[in-house]
Amino acid sequence: MGTMMLLFALGGSEVLLIFFAILLLFGGRKIPELMRGIGKGIREFNAAKSTIESELKEGIREADNKAQQQSASNIDGPK
Repeated sequence: MGTMMLLFALGGSEVLLIFFAILLLFGGRKIPELMRGIGKGIREFNAAKSTIESELKEGIREADNKAQQQSASNIDGPK
């Protein structure tokens, strides 16, 4: 989101200047390859983020279940 905010904070001439500089640095033939690499990196990052989120949610769910079982056993404990 920070990148999008930066992009909107720049004016049209600044964005055009940045694209022109990228074109000069990498050339017309390298830009698609560069974009593919960036896309692959973003996909890998999102996959890792999703994996971590699901593992955290599963851990929280297991902890909640364990706590519920313990409280149920305390309620139904020895009389």
